[in-house]
Amino acid sequence: MEHVDQSDRLATQVKAPAHAFGHAGGMDRRHLTTGDGRLAPSDLRFWVVLTLALVFLALGGLFLAAPSLGALIYGVPEPAGLGRTYLRAIGARDAALALYLAGLALLSTRRAVALVLAASLVIPACDLVLILSAGTAAWWQVALHGASAGVLALVALWLAGRGHAA
Repeated sequence: MEHVDQSDRLATQVKAPAHAFGHAGGMDRRHLTTGDGRLAPSDLRFWVVLTLALVFLALGGLFLAAPSLGALIYGVPEPAGLGRTYLRAIGARDAALALYLAGLALLSTRRAVALVLAASLVIPACDLVLILSAGTAAWWQVALHGASAGVLALVALWLAGRGHAA
């Protein structure tokens, strides 16, 4: 029976795959996901998604609490009376999206988050069609909806990608 040195056996057992190291001598911890594909707090994408969730939660809160300010940002004149209910519905929609994103970032896979972000492109696309057809939006309001679509698309693509972007 051959004698195997304990230190040799341990060294063999703790070898990490080459892709785990960002550079010689250290592990690149910026883009690690958990073993099941979920985003980890050490991954920048996790924090970007949570930041997006906070932005949508703030927008939702704004529309719910101050519909007139929400209308100004959205690009439509504030409706009177019961019409304000529609503005609050926009707030509820944005708050729900925020909660979806946060929940998925914390509990699901990065691909699930990417799918929800990609599907959510319907929101700014429809918003753009609505404000452009109303003819009430200023250039910056149109740009805001366009930027929202761009950010959702870019983050969805970033999350869906196989590589680890820096």
